[in-house]
Amino acid sequence: MDRRLRGGFLAIVVLGAAFSTQAEGQGTLVAATAADPQHFNPGITTASHTHAVADSLFNGLVALGRSAEAVPDLAQSWTVEDAGKVYRFKLASGVRWHDGQRLTADDVVFTFKEILLKHHARTKASLSPVVEDIVAPDDATVVFRLKRPYPALLQQLDVTEAPILPKHLYAGSDPNTNPVNLKPVGSGPFVLESYVRDDRINLVKNRDYFKPGLPAFDRIVFRVIPDERTAVLALVKGEIDFLREISVSDISLLRREGIVLDRVTSGAGGGNCIMTLGFNLERKPLADMRVRRAIALAIDRDRIERDVIFGLGRVADAPISSGIGFAHAYGLLAGFTRNIGAASQLLDDAGLKVGQGGIRFKIDIAHFPQFSRYSDAMRQDLAEVGIQLLPRQLDRAAMIDAVFMKREFDTTLIHYCNGLDPEIGVRRMYVSSNIAKVPFSNAAAYRNAEVDRLFDEAAAAAEPAARGRIYRTIQEILVQDLPYWWLVETDFVAAHRSTFEGFQSWRGQFAEQARAKP
Repeated sequence: MDRRLRGGFLAIVVLGAAFSTQAEGQGTLVAATAADPQHFNPGITTASHTHAVADSLFNGLVALGRSAEAVPDLAQSWTVEDAGKVYRFKLASGVRWHDGQRLTADDVVFTFKEILLKHHARTKASLSPVVEDIVAPDDATVVFRLKRPYPALLQQLDVTEAPILPKHLYAGSDPNTNPVNLKPVGSGPFVLESYVRDDRINLVKNRDYFKPGLPAFDRIVFRVIPDERTAVLALVKGEIDFLREISVSDISLLRREGIVLDRVTSGAGGGNCIMTLGFNLERKPLADMRVRRAIALAIDRDRIERDVIFGLGRVADAPISSGIGFAHAYGLLAGFTRNIGAASQLLDDAGLKVGQGGIRFKIDIAHFPQFSRYSDAMRQDLAEVGIQLLPRQLDRAAMIDAVFMKREFDTTLIHYCNGLDPEIGVRRMYVSSNIAKVPFSNAAAYRNAEVDRLFDEAAAAAEPAARGRIYRTIQEILVQDLPYWWLVETDFVAAHRSTFEGFQSWRGQFAEQARAKP
């Protein structure tokens, strides 16, 4: 039984911890990752396994604290001017790329204009409509000029949402195919030493890091261990020190072994996640609202919460995660209790009568292999109303190609992480400008001009209460249109050995607070 839970990702940014393991030597942290990162360019993807490694190689302008407040990273200070339409950042001094070149404001401007605003699904969707220009008046200053006030900007400038990349290595190239993606040159606390695909990634301490005394670890080793049970046993034996996600079934074992468990619900970029069924609105019969509503009424989400994620989360009750309290429309999906009779009637009304073998029609569902328990549960549910669901398990490259590049799918299953603000991880799913060949963008190809307008209005509103009212209106429209069906909000549990402490579980990252136990 596959009980893996896919929540937000954990970027391993170990800055202040120090401890040793017998397996790999003094000053080494060994972490398991369930999949190979495939490349190390976090600016062109929101994929968890890429960021889990690459976010230790790069920096953002800011980092995020416990309350999602911005704290210095590459930017040592900033000011907000012109009633919130201008943000001026002063860069830290002495920052160098791993190849010795100076990092300057030109790198920041280039990264945003040529990479992030074109290739990073969340950043492209949220910042492209609001940014008027980004300029570098001098080597140490970056100025964002916005078309309107935009309160969510600072929360989108950390290493997960906006990693800064070296202009001198990416200028004039396609960032998707640049060979530097496999030989990364960052500014972060660690440097790539070696990479053996599907085996391990070795990072070593950046001894010229611009933050004094950091990092404390000499080395991080990422071991690629696809089988969760193997990874858990390696943690128990002391062969690895950290697992970013474990299943509910392993909690008791790890507690008995003295392993420290952290339940994580939110965090930068990868937090506040909703497992979501996406409909291809460009295909029949899914273009018919009655069919989408019938599917929603036929799926037993309570069973998914109970038998698929084993209570580590909750049934979704709105299109925006409950982890974003000011924007979440509590109880909006309360009327969607499973109702086979109502679902069947909607399908009859749509002219989709029961045929041979009790089947009305067949549709496929494209998803990653680790989501098979979800599709199995939905296949059983939909069979009761005469819909034959055909799972297509695809690896990451094939999934992106089928869903976002070629749009060759009927339905898809995506773990959309909402982040800390709807501008970060929600907008990208719904605005028509983000129907693009960009991974994890608007998979449904949903178009609604009023929704587009309301997202812009909400982004510009200064007060959370005012923004919340607009987001509720957006969610009411989404529930009427049903471009997606929101299944369950997922939490996840990270596990680490008890020889150190101070993890920032709210960020899903190790950071300055991580340290050896005295």
